[in-house]
This record gives sequence, C-alpha cells and structure tokens, in this order.
Amino acid sequence: MDPRSTSLLSPARRDLLLGSAGALAFAMPTAAARADSSNLFALGVASGQPRPDSVVLWTRLMVEPSLGPVRVRWEVAADEAFRTVVANGTEIAIARDAFCVHAEPSGLESGRPYWYRFEAQGVLSPTGRTRTAPGADQLAPLRLAIASCQRFDTGHYAAWANVAERPLDLVVFLGDYIYEYATRAGAIREVGPRVETLEDFRARYAIHRSDPALQAAHAAHPWLVVWDDHEVDNDYAGLTGQSLQPDFARYRADAYQAWWEHMPVPKAWRPRDGVLRIYDRFDWGRLARIHLLDTRQYRDVQACPRPGRAGSNSVTLADCPELSDPNRSLLGAQQERWLAAGLASDHRWNLIAQSTLMAKAASGPPGSERHWTDGWDGYPAARRRLLESIAGRPGPLVLGGDIHTHVAADLRLDFEDLSKPVVASEFCCTSISSLGPPQSRVDASRAANPHIRYAQSDRRGYIELAIDGNFTRADLVTVDNPVDPKSACRVAAGFVVDAERPGVQPA
Repeated sequence: MDPRSTSLLSPARRDLLLGSAGALAFAMPTAAARADSSNLFALGVASGQPRPDSVVLWTRLMVEPSLGPVRVRWEVAADEAFRTVVANGTEIAIARDAFCVHAEPSGLESGRPYWYRFEAQGVLSPTGRTRTAPGADQLAPLRLAIASCQRFDTGHYAAWANVAERPLDLVVFLGDYIYEYATRAGAIREVGPRVETLEDFRARYAIHRSDPALQAAHAAHPWLVVWDDHEVDNDYAGLTGQSLQPDFARYRADAYQAWWEHMPVPKAWRPRDGVLRIYDRFDWGRLARIHLLDTRQYRDVQACPRPGRAGSNSVTLADCPELSDPNRSLLGAQQERWLAAGLASDHRWNLIAQSTLMAKAASGPPGSERHWTDGWDGYPAARRRLLESIAGRPGPLVLGGDIHTHVAADLRLDFEDLSKPVVASEFCCTSISSLGPPQSRVDASRAANPHIRYAQSDRRGYIELAIDGNFTRADLVTVDNPVDPKSACRVAAGFVVDAERPGVQPA
C-alpha cells in the first residue's frame, strides 16, 4: 500500500488495534458534544514526535487556573470522518501544567496519515491530521519544512498559512518559538511586557498559539521541535543569562517548564530540577535519520563578552584568544559523543537539525576578521569536531535558523581552502516574522565567504525540502508582504544536493 495513502487499515490490523485500544467500548460523544463556543480549545491542537507506531498529541484547555483536574478524552482515526477509530484514551489536565495535554497513542500503522481530536466538558476540539514515520525497512520519500524565529509583534504568519496548505510529511522547527521581549515600538501586534515569571511564559505561548495560521500549520502536520535562546533569554548559555541575573536558574526553569507544556513532546520530558533533555533522533524509514540538537543548555559561555554582561560579541582572533580554545563546546561533550555515535548508520541521509548557521560567516580585512561569538563562528574547534564526525557519512545535511536569513552553503573542514572537499551541505532558513539584518551586511559576509552560495535577509519565509534516495531539493520560500496575514508566498531560489556528493547546486 502506498505509505501516503489515506486508505483504511487492513481488516486484520484494524481489528487488532480496535481490540487493544478498547475502541469498541469507547466512543467520543459526537452527538452530544458541541462546537467550541466556550473557547475551551482556543489554542488549537498539535502533533509531533512521529515514530513508526506512535505520535504525541497536544492541546491546552483554556480554563480558569483555579479549576480542578479535567478529564480530556482523545481519539485517533484512520479517516477524517472518524468512522474507523484505531486508538483512544483519557488524560487528566491539571493546573500545575497549565492544563496542557500530552497524549501518546501507540500501536499505529507505519507510514500513513491519521486524524485526531480531543473532548472535554462536552466540547470537541478541532480535528488535526498527523502521520507516522515509515517502518525501518521502508525507503519512502520525505517532504518537510524547516522554520524558525516567529516574533509575534513584528509581523504576521502568512508563511505558516502557506505551510498548512503544503503536502508535507513533517515540520521541523529550529528555535525562537516565542520571544521574551516586551512589545517593540511600532509593533504590528501586541505581546505585553517582558516575560519574567512562569505565568508570563504561559501567557506568551498562548498569545502565539492564538494565531490562526500557526494553529493551522500545527493541525496539518506533525512537528519536531528544538529551541534556541528566545524561549528563555537572548544569548543565554547554560545557566548564564545575558544580564548575569542572579535568579537565572529559576527563570530558566520556568521557561523550560512552559516550553514543555506547550510543545507536542512526550509526558516523560517534563522538566526535573530545571533540566530538560531535548536532543533526540528520529528515523524516516531507511531514507533519513534526523538528529535534533540542543545548542543552548550545555554550551560554554560565549568568549570575550562585552563588559558587564554575558552573551554575544563581535571579536577578532587577535583580540580574543579564548575563541580558539580547543576545549570549548557548543553542544557539550556528552551531546557531541551522542551525535557522533548516531551518525554511524546506513540511512541515505543524515539531517542535523540545530538552531543556527554552521557555515563560517566571519568577515573583515585579512587577519582582522570579526567573529560573532554566539554562533558556530564563536566555537570554531567544536565546529571542526562536528564536521570531522560528519565527514564521509551518508548524505549529511545541516539545517539551521536563528539568523533571519535564507542561506545555502557548502561546509568544509577548512573554510579558508576551497581546494579542500565539501563534507556537508547546509540550508539555513530565514525567519517566519522576525526582522532580518541589512542585506548589505549579508552581502559583505557572503563576498568574504565563497562557500556561502546564497544568502537573502530581506524576506521572511521558510524552506521546503523534498528528499528521496538520490537527491534533496530545497526550495527557499519567501513571503511577499510579512505584515499581511494573507500574503502570497513564492520560491525565491532552489537548490539540489546529490546523496553521493555533498555540496549545494542551483536547481
């Protein structure tokens, strides 16, 4: 059967699932349930973490914080009309977790779509559509979108409206789901004052999740999610905030709790003692292994910060010898080892999904190049270790965000020597709505770094990747008008990567 088919499960498989899930004894009260006029499900629904036999389903009940526990029923069906329910269950939504629900149906058939919904207090949620990953023996193609940086007050989410309509298998979000800042001057939309407490973080997620285009993108496709800095604090590193605030550990713990509450990730990920491991890997059959990385929680602090604060700076190697320290790490030693071990697989492609640009982007006069210390340019030894672990592995693709710029680049062990072989290809997506750097600055960086094959910072959007056993095609999509929620989108540039030979080529 075509793994993309919406056909019903085979009778034997269907009976097995119905029996194991108890679906014959449980039926969502569709006749009695009413439309959500109460706004109970005002933040929509979402799914994520697709495995061959399971997914994670998410919603949040918009109820008074003083309310007691609420029973939330969920069901998964093989058809949009819910004639064939294949899994169901009940979760308890509680105030301690902002009444967020993480349901984890299992025993599903691999490589096919499913539909899901929730019910609570006699109210039905919107219906979402999800998909399981192909089985380990399947070489099914993969079509996904990568996106990042969706500051709410600087633009609308026309890019998400477009993503919702695309025939995708997966969305990979690469960080900055929210921003901690207060509403900026001249804002397109309001978000309120700077985030300071757990309740503030919860309110900020609710503001973002209220957007209909973002809700549509979540409801249309399963997501894989990593964070960057603005889910917590600009440029934070480990337990060090940019302003060196003494209560940063508490602040970060609140941020991690709110992130877990609002993402379609497993219940078992609930933070403990302010720690939340998010790095993970997912296999798309035999075609691709997706490595999700955490570039914030375990990193060494940035080298040579500005006086009186932590975080990023722009420095030269001469002024900042610390930059070249071979022991400094962006991922932390344990995550570096975990990634290297996971690259030893026989998949056709290795997708390394992390939050920022990996290609060298430093620019300036010879011998006086300026390096931005918050990104991989600030951790050159760690970058080389990672690229050495990638070299020779099947189909290495690095995916990034953060810099609000569409980039296609070739990755080399030595960026200064173009005669050295390319070891991986990189696609870094522009922002969904956050403002980008001046195009003139980006052009100067590209001129100094010929391994950067394309760079556009004056447009918002996302990147769509179509991957099969031989090639990956990347379409760099941009929004015509980022302040128009109904703006059209178009492909600004396209590139192709051969599975047997790293390096980006114009499509």
